[in-house]
Amino acid sequence: MKFLALQFLASCNISLIVAAGAAQAQTATARAIAPQLTAVTDSSKIATVKKAANTAAPKVPLIAVAPAAVAASAHASSEPSVMLMLNKPKAEPSEFIQRKKTTIASASLTAPGPTVNAAAGNEKDSSDQNLLAQDNQAIPLSAPLRGTSGNNSANVMPKLQASAEYPFAPEGTQRRALPAPLDAVFPSTEYIGVAGQTQIGVPNLNPVFPLEKAIYHACPILKKARIEIYGWTNAGWDHSTSHHSNIPLSYAIVPNKPELDQQVFRIDRMPDTVQQSHSDWGMRLSMVYGIDTRYTVSTGWYPASGQVLAQNRLYSWDPVECYGVFYLPKIKEHKLFDGLVIKYGRYISPSDIEAQLAPDNYLWTHSLMFTVDNYTQTGIFGSLKLNKQWMVQAGIHAGDDIAPWSPAAIPSGIACARWQSKTNNDSLYFTLNSQNNGHYRLADKNNGLNGHDNLQQYNITWGHRFSRRVHMMTEAYYLYEINALEGGTVTKGPPKPYDTNVGPGKLLPGFSPAWGVVNYTNVKITDHDYITFRPIDYLGDPRGLRTGYPTTYASWTVGWCHRFNDLLCIRPEIRYERSLNKFQGASVTPYDNGQRMYQFTFGADIIQRF
Repeated sequence: MKFLALQFLASCNISLIVAAGAAQAQTATARAIAPQLTAVTDSSKIATVKKAANTAAPKVPLIAVAPAAVAASAHASSEPSVMLMLNKPKAEPSEFIQRKKTTIASASLTAPGPTVNAAAGNEKDSSDQNLLAQDNQAIPLSAPLRGTSGNNSANVMPKLQASAEYPFAPEGTQRRALPAPLDAVFPSTEYIGVAGQTQIGVPNLNPVFPLEKAIYHACPILKKARIEIYGWTNAGWDHSTSHHSNIPLSYAIVPNKPELDQQVFRIDRMPDTVQQSHSDWGMRLSMVYGIDTRYTVSTGWYPASGQVLAQNRLYSWDPVECYGVFYLPKIKEHKLFDGLVIKYGRYISPSDIEAQLAPDNYLWTHSLMFTVDNYTQTGIFGSLKLNKQWMVQAGIHAGDDIAPWSPAAIPSGIACARWQSKTNNDSLYFTLNSQNNGHYRLADKNNGLNGHDNLQQYNITWGHRFSRRVHMMTEAYYLYEINALEGGTVTKGPPKPYDTNVGPGKLLPGFSPAWGVVNYTNVKITDHDYITFRPIDYLGDPRGLRTGYPTTYASWTVGWCHRFNDLLCIRPEIRYERSLNKFQGASVTPYDNGQRMYQFTFGADIIQRF
């Protein structure tokens, strides 16, 4: 019999157990069909046996368990259990594309909270109920169920434990937050508002990357301490109608030439915010080298501050993220709602759909409005999760893209609120990104050469899910400065072909506004592919505050992302953009260093993780 069970394990792919109920009829049925189940060695007979089981006892539930749980169940119960044991699939190690939706025929998993109904063949996306069912149906292959000894009843979801596949999730892979609303083929399975790392109540399902594997072999204490060390290389090439510069397109500002966008090395530790019994800590250091640092640069953070702003270099190093994290679930015995996370240091501004680091974006190039808004802040930022639907955030920082030790620093406030619907189909994120007196910094110092932006920025972002395959993100902002210099923060270095807009711009007395709106519509094609449309991308810069050219811009982009595997992806795209206005009767020509009204580009980038 042992030989037959082992042979049966080897021939199948999923673990199922049909647990007999307490009723005598179900127990008798289980005993009657048990010989058939344990004697099956041909996988072609599985469907017949399952059909017989469901016909004889249609109310007997099916529970997905791991092989280890089967043995535990056998010892835990004196009643015979009818086991259809199919070998657990090999866990695939990435949260990016391997958490594919799997269905278990006629199975019902019950746990505290939302019921997980994994009925096969349910493809309806027409109602909130169906979408919620799909949320619960999305059982990741890379996070197989792991039963605890003696607790595999149909009414209790087996407790999930940390594993070799997920060493950074000490409390297991269950989450306290609402189910992840978006498919894993996209850059993130969550709505925006997390502001780096994972949101409160969500486990860290990062895989062990190749570099980490080698490091952990030499120094296992780092793995035990949940210290992650990894990175990626992002490079791209474009064909452009411009000859010298693609600005205001970002970040691929050099036309018709391959460039290294970003080489990133990261050291990371995420706090465990799934548990609520004790505090925890985290940190992140992301060192970036490449042309993208021309946009991430923050005055006072070196070496980029000197290499970009003082020398107008194309390439530089920049510590884009450098912060610590403290997670506090309660004070003494009193819970702080659903948990409090305090971040201190330099962090990415939380307000945008897009982000500075390549894997976090739908497309290679960025929207016009994102190009000219705030990138990073240095200060203290707290996130308090009130419940599964609401989170509020607040903090103080030294001004947009300014280090506290810079002469341009000014105390600034930030406040945000994030709402997610019960149906999981919508999210709203409101951000007062920076608020102080609004006056441009140091315009009167050193003939304006030390001038720095002081953006006052207000954002609202709406995420909407049509189905697990299709969703969109829409963002709008309004920003302003007072007595600013045209073109924003001053670059003191010599003009270069890729950027001739150096030196202080002319003074813009009084109030200078800018506005923007962008929409991303994203469609999953396969488990490895998605298409993104950016049909709306407008930037209004009526006085030239942000770009140096007083006009309204528009761009239209479509792109495709293909993931070859966990570590490698490619993102080709086509983009057209233009200036829409005239100024003093003449056409405004902001492209190719002031020579063109429009620009057409075709290009692609690759991301290789390590």
